[in-house]
Amino acid sequence: MPRRILTLMGPTASGKTEAALRIREAADVDLVSVDSAMVYRRMDIGTAKPSKAVLARHPHALVDVADPVEPFSVARFVAAADAAAQASLAAGRTPLLVGGTMLYFRAFRDGLDEMPSADPDLRKAIAERAAAEGWPALHRELAARDPAAAARIDVNNAPRIQRALEVLATTGRSITAHWGATAVPATKRLDCDLVELAIVPPQRAELHRRIGERLDLMLRSGFVEEVQALRDDPRLSIDLPAMRAVGYREVWRYLDGAYDHAEMVAKAAATTRQVAKRQLTWLRGWRTETVANADQAAGRILGILGEREDQRPPA
Repeated sequence: MPRRILTLMGPTASGKTEAALRIREAADVDLVSVDSAMVYRRMDIGTAKPSKAVLARHPHALVDVADPVEPFSVARFVAAADAAAQASLAAGRTPLLVGGTMLYFRAFRDGLDEMPSADPDLRKAIAERAAAEGWPALHRELAARDPAAAARIDVNNAPRIQRALEVLATTGRSITAHWGATAVPATKRLDCDLVELAIVPPQRAELHRRIGERLDLMLRSGFVEEVQALRDDPRLSIDLPAMRAVGYREVWRYLDGAYDHAEMVAKAAATTRQVAKRQLTWLRGWRTETVANADQAAGRILGILGEREDQRPPA
């Protein structure tokens, strides 16, 4: 049987974690989180991170590996995911990468190109321009100079707009020109087959319902208190990359007094729906097999693995 890595993608609240845990109960897989927020410690409720009890029973690589004050780069993710996948394959098991950070999935699958090092002075200059003109204005500039990159980068995604403009300024080449130039895909880096599956709910209204229900559960479980504890850390600010995780900025601003509770809930729900929409847009261009829900995802992957769902291999 060929060495394989499996990936399970999908929009937020589509049931990916539920499916992954069912697969882990029934088959000899190692779970690798592909979530740019779950990497951070102390960010548990708002990221829908599995509980400590669940993580103890079903460990996930790349959960709780960084402090919120640290930036966590795509390159760091790929290096860590490669290491986790290699360790799993070396043990004769199957890595299962699960999550919704599509940029991470693409970087893992396609590899990373050699990029210029960060230029602190240039980054500062770009940030100062953004403070004066606004990130949407800089996004329009990027669209004129590198339309392919601008199409992939959200108009409010400051770090990625900044990086794309920085690469243009330092190399004279667009970041799009760098993408794919020297990258080594996962199948060659790890000497294995890559099998991709995505959960794509057929009804957007059902996904929105799940998003609302999950947000309500988060708030009842202490999401506001979690953000308050982060806000009390003098090292943290609302502008750090970790605080761009969906929902955290809205709760932080509510604690600042910018919104009342109802406005905070509405804004957090709207932001989450926007994230889900962007994830689905990525997946429409991914050309991978799709299923409608967690049940189908678990069944399909277990079929690929040749395991019955009620058969758990010996530990």
